[in-house]
Amino acid sequence: MSDLSAHPDDLDALEARLRQDLSWLELPAKAWVPAREIDGQPVIDVVIIGGGMAGLVASGMLKRLGVVNHVVLDKAPAGQEGPWVTFARMRTLRSPKQLTGPAMGLPALTFRAYYEARFGREAWVALDRAPRETWMDYLVWYRKVLELPVRNGISVAAILPRDDGMLDLICNGDGRKETIIARHVVLATGRDGLGGPFVPDIAAHIDRKLWAHTADAIDFAALRGKRVGVIGAGASAMDNAATALEAGAARLDMFVRRTELPRINKFTGIGSQGVVHGFAGLPDEWKWRFLDYAMGQQTPPPRPSVLRVSAFEQAHLHLQSPITGLQQDGDQLVVTTSKASYSIDYLILGTGFKIDLSNKPELAAFEPHIRLWRDRFPTPIGMANGELEASPDLGEAFEFLEREPGSCPTLASIHCFNFPATLSHGKLTGDIPAISEGADRLARGIVRSLFVEDRETHFENLQTYDTPELLGDEWADGETETLPELSSERT
Repeated sequence: MSDLSAHPDDLDALEARLRQDLSWLELPAKAWVPAREIDGQPVIDVVIIGGGMAGLVASGMLKRLGVVNHVVLDKAPAGQEGPWVTFARMRTLRSPKQLTGPAMGLPALTFRAYYEARFGREAWVALDRAPRETWMDYLVWYRKVLELPVRNGISVAAILPRDDGMLDLICNGDGRKETIIARHVVLATGRDGLGGPFVPDIAAHIDRKLWAHTADAIDFAALRGKRVGVIGAGASAMDNAATALEAGAARLDMFVRRTELPRINKFTGIGSQGVVHGFAGLPDEWKWRFLDYAMGQQTPPPRPSVLRVSAFEQAHLHLQSPITGLQQDGDQLVVTTSKASYSIDYLILGTGFKIDLSNKPELAAFEPHIRLWRDRFPTPIGMANGELEASPDLGEAFEFLEREPGSCPTLASIHCFNFPATLSHGKLTGDIPAISEGADRLARGIVRSLFVEDRETHFENLQTYDTPELLGDEWADGETETLPELSSERT
């Protein structure tokens, strides 16, 4: 990552301004959730799984609302959370630079404030989009200045229901196993949060050393002088193709089913606060209609990503070329399309992700009980969509709902704050534009639940509170004075 001390005085000034803003707004709020222990072990009010952007802003919102007894767990080393410096291979973010993202309405917490503090106003004006490494630096700074409780190198092997209504998290890290008792769990686990990379069946019989998904760790240096194939033409496919070419691939063939690359980002065209706050209120059939249409149109890859690939004369685009066969021939692959066959040395699958709860062993105890959209909503005629059908049907605070009412009450304590929440809530859980609004909705829902669960304790505190506002000497009782006689005559 970049050197965070490029303009230390300006960053110091920005951090001072942020502290002042928080102080003037009386943030974070005071802690108010009663502490709990079970057999001498502290209970954590909220455990957030995932320390990327969504996990950090969820943590920030909970802290802001006085839920200080929470923790963020991430399996990655510090500074490598999320995709930004791992399997994201674009040069810059795809979102416009001015979006406020996880800033939670605080100007001093925006990416713009951070960037200008580091590089100056002129550099901001000249900037097109945020370099992904600089965005990672920003998130590291964000975590630091908000003093968020992140634990790195911790993976969650299982989430288990308890008889007392709480949750056990079986965690691994630092060479040891531990069990955390939690009241609520937030899954801030990104694009593949309830599944994993989608791999077409044609790759099932191919030696794993000859192919990778765009979400995998890829040794691009090893592709120098090789013939590389890429399936798909979305943003990730383009970025991986460009990275292979820049690493010295001798030839690159990109195979695309469509007759042309998608050109229009439909959802960008209707982006507004109405969509952000109104989508969740749509009737179910309209939610489905919006997303099925947008998914069918597909999101175009960014123009700079396409130009990054097409700049290489050894790059070849094959439209109307769905894969009809894939065969291994020694250390090579033969890709067959509806038009021709191609010999390649390595194949990269830009085939996206799938929702498949059975692919998440940590949720095995809950998977049979989680209600999906297909469990209650009949797929509209002509709009069959496997991803939407497999999406979880979520409550107002992103909580899972039961397939059979009463079968697993603890599901309400697990919140799906990741991409598969889109059908229930809109695009609030992964993309930069509305991540703060999503985290606000999540945190307020958890706060409501915690307060309601602890109502007896809060009522007891109400009854026992005895700090006087008045001391008794402010005003004497008028009955102790001689009152003048009132005349009975009428005037």
